[in-house]
Amino acid sequence: MSTNKNLVPEAKEALEKFKMEAANEVGVTLKQGYNGDLTSKQAGSIGGQMVKKMVEKYENEIK
Repeated sequence: MSTNKNLVPEAKEALEKFKMEAANEVGVTLKQGYNGDLTSKQAGSIGGQMVKKMVEKYENEIK
């Protein structure tokens, strides 16, 4: 059972799109729904890319 909860449920679709874009950028193929067959390295690279893009966006906004 997943304990992950979106603080803003309305943002779920945007988060999924963001995740798919990040996965594409690092060369990981995601399918809709469950992706439990990913390696830890693949999942980490997606999460890392997402964080990198969020930091870049924040840095650009504070300039």
